[in-house]
Amino acid sequence: MSTRPYNFSAGPAAMPLEVLQQAASEMTDWHGSGMGVMEMSHRGKEFIAIYEQAEADLRELLAIPVNFKVLFMQGGGIAENAIVPLNLSRGEQVDLVVTGSWSEKSFKEAAKYCTPHLAASGADSHFTTLPAPAQWQLSANARYVHVCTNETIHGVEFHTLPDLQALGSNAPLVIDFSSHVLSRSVDWSKVGLAFGGAQKNIGPAGVTLVVVREDLLGHALKVCPSAFNYKTVADNGSMYNTPPTYSIYMAGLTFQWLKRQGGVAAMEQRNIAKAQLLYDFLDSSSFYSNHVAADCRSRMNVPFFLADAARNDAFLAGAKAAGLLQLKGHKSVGGMRASIYNAMPIEGVQALVDYMRAFEQTQA
Repeated sequence: MSTRPYNFSAGPAAMPLEVLQQAASEMTDWHGSGMGVMEMSHRGKEFIAIYEQAEADLRELLAIPVNFKVLFMQGGGIAENAIVPLNLSRGEQVDLVVTGSWSEKSFKEAAKYCTPHLAASGADSHFTTLPAPAQWQLSANARYVHVCTNETIHGVEFHTLPDLQALGSNAPLVIDFSSHVLSRSVDWSKVGLAFGGAQKNIGPAGVTLVVVREDLLGHALKVCPSAFNYKTVADNGSMYNTPPTYSIYMAGLTFQWLKRQGGVAAMEQRNIAKAQLLYDFLDSSSFYSNHVAADCRSRMNVPFFLADAARNDAFLAGAKAAGLLQLKGHKSVGGMRASIYNAMPIEGVQALVDYMRAFEQTQA
């Protein structure tokens, strides 16, 4: 049994130990090639095999339809806030739903390349609720509708994707699923494009996943850099420029690990159980609190607060001593945050609950 601490970092986040151990064993010699993966040409047959297997496994795990392209890009979700409007907006109006810090960034970035329209916002509730899709003010001619389906900082999550056609919009839905990708299935019939940085549920920072419907390719603004043009990237199999090869390799190992765990459906059930364990404890305590409405609580990122913030430092010091790492909340909201991505076992969540209960008892 591993004696490693439990790492609750929001990202870069903990990775499965099996994946790290396999990568360590292959560090200097991948499958008898005489090279480590980070030394390989991205156009050589060894890395092409790694790349093709990673894409195939991802398509299987997320049941990605054949009319969607899978792109392995760089720049993270922050860069995609620019790359999406550069490719899809045509310089015209787009709708954005602002549900927390990350979608606020998306709105501000889009304004550089097109006309963003605030279709809905959760700001009035301090981003502790999600605006009901039926109340969204969608534009008649928006080029796309942007939603961050899991807000890492504020801890709100869309548990069901909005059906834009049912809401009277023909625009494609763009989702930032950075922080809950592969934790649950995706209804691709409702999605035009999905993007996400790898460093939450996929692997180390460096590669950015983009899954885009083919009919959305080929509309980039003239000012769009070639390396960020989705059609160029797709036409070149993500090899137009040198891709983040080692991050793709690590992502591929993670995809294989997920398949051994039973795939996304099995992982979703584990994530439901982990989240319920932690939220049930929080709801039973007057010493701790979570402010997010129950119907939109994130399964991945659980912010919580001590009733007495003066005890925060003692809480964090005790947690570290107990092998529970990186629980401090984001500086913009304070408090604590437990990120319980796919790689976090339920034993880690139970250890956190046990510590929180013991800390509360000693402080009573």
